Amino acid sequence: LESFYTRQLRLSPHVLGHSKAHVGRVVAELVRAAKAQGLQPGPLALSLRGDFVRIGSAYEQHKVRSPDCFDILVPLRLPPHLEPQPRCAAGLGPRGAFLCGLRARVGWTRRCRPFAKGFCVELRGSSHLSSGLVLRWFQGHLQRCLGAVRYRLQERCRISLSACPGHPPTLHIVPCSDYVCCHISMAVRLIPAIPLGDALYLTALLPDDPQAPPAPEALWGLNASRQEQRLLSWLKEQAPASCHLKCLQILKGLRDLRGQGLEEPFCSQWGRVLSSYVLKTALFSLLLQGPLEAWDERFLEERLEDLVLYLRDCLRKQVLMHFFLGNTSLPEALALPRFLKEATPVNLLAAFDGPMLDLAAFQLINTWIQAPHFIRMYSIPRYLRPVPTP
Repeated sequence: LESFYTRQLRLSPHVLGHSKAHVGRVVAELVRAAKAQGLQPGPLALSLRGDFVRIGSAYEQHKVRSPDCFDILVPLRLPPHLEPQPRCAAGLGPRGAFLCGLRARVGWTRRCRPFAKGFCVELRGSSHLSSGLVLRWFQGHLQRCLGAVRYRLQERCRISLSACPGHPPTLHIVPCSDYVCCHISMAVRLIPAIPLGDALYLTALLPDDPQAPPAPEALWGLNASRQEQRLLSWLKEQAPASCHLKCLQILKGLRDLRGQGLEEPFCSQWGRVLSSYVLKTALFSLLLQGPLEAWDERFLEERLEDLVLYLRDCLRKQVLMHFFLGNTSLPEALALPRFLKEATPVNLLAAFDGPMLDLAAFQLINTWIQAPHFIRMYSIPRYLRPVPTP
């Protein structure tokens, strides 16, 4: 396991640090230009708040293999006097996610008719902010600002923007050879977000299953990445020698190796059932069940096996609850927002049927038992791994 982690999964802190710094500078230029241009159309339009929020595994110290993909939240600013009210949307859209609708206040659609016609849709007789319309505006707005930013950054890197319908735009960065020592092409997913306060954001629901029907545009998903980062920081303070992040990285690596030997249609479902978010949620839940001293680096194999068995039990029971929503047993030091404390709990496995979860539980245990075999069979030297396609 240690050799697999060192040779296949562990990122160079030097390369990761350079990559994150380069991404930060480029995204800051683009957001600054987009905010300046967004002030011109008038008060009754969307605009950028002017900052951005780094989220995802690259900024939580558990990314594996190569620092070539990043996620960035770009908070938006709604027009003055428009204060959509977040409300739970249970029974609508896909299961296994916390859904929220941004309902407009009564009467403001008449006062702000241009904005309502451009960015709102009807849901159950009320006007709601449309995630699809906001996403399309965001893509076009960034594309219009790309020219000026590309000119300013031409000595540092080449940049381009790509977008697929229903997905956030992706910023592609190719550093110039004489600018940085780590010449890695990077893909940065720029996700428009509606701030709710208390470091909570609403983002458009992303279709993780191409065969599933699209969710209504009036629904948004909740993003609590900042709370997850606070939890990880708190855990690092409480147990600086903990191996919990290494356990998560190794489990993600084993999941990916096993996926190479599976056939469709289960292969794609394997990655969805054991998504990185599901693995991270299981780790959080297990961490707070016992003393943090038990997660010392010396007990890596024992804790990793505990995590595999805990996740196996969750799959068999078909229940893995969202870690923050409605969880009243979290440490008080985290100071969770009231919105999260009072939210309806969500089962992250509710979108999958029983036979699928049973099969995933069987394959998970099989992967752990035969981990040395899978590592020898599917692992290849990192320098021979094909470059990921943006």
